[in-house]
Amino acid sequence: MTTNAEEQIFMARVAEQSERFRDMVDFLKPVIAEKGAALTQDERNLLSVAFKNLVSQQRTAIRTISAIEQNPKYTKFASSMGDYKKRIEEELYRNCDDIISTIRNSVLSKASEDEPRAFFLKMIGDYCRYIAESAKGDRLEKTKTDALSAYQEAQTISEKSLNACNSIRLGLALNFSVFYYEVM
Repeated sequence: MTTNAEEQIFMARVAEQSERFRDMVDFLKPVIAEKGAALTQDERNLLSVAFKNLVSQQRTAIRTISAIEQNPKYTKFASSMGDYKKRIEEELYRNCDDIISTIRNSVLSKASEDEPRAFFLKMIGDYCRYIAESAKGDRLEKTKTDALSAYQEAQTISEKSLNACNSIRLGLALNFSVFYYEVM
């Protein structure tokens, strides 16, 4: 690992401790570009934490606004709440699309080993699922198809070469079932 990559990983950990998840992602992107699929398990987990925390606030906000929208006493604010929720959804979509694109272009295209490949395909499925939680129309259909494809490919790989207790295989089984229950 180059000194620059080592420094970027260190700074990503500082950003994590500071709860600055956009910064964490930004520090990790050059490492991803340099190492691609050769990220260590620790680096993959760091990347996963960065991406997950980056979008978790938006997912929570969308669910909260949706719950408030259900309360009849707030119907007079429906238009404003709808506009606000749409703005947050667009932010979520941009972040998820960026994550998916980064994984596809900088990692998966270089991944040949089964474990990291399954890990990153699962991530693509997860971020497509996050979009699908609030997407509508054509966006929803495309995202569902993309998620299903990524999860199925990851499952095929994991069943072929990862043992039944492998954390990636177990996480995939859980997230794939959540996808079927909540999205499909």
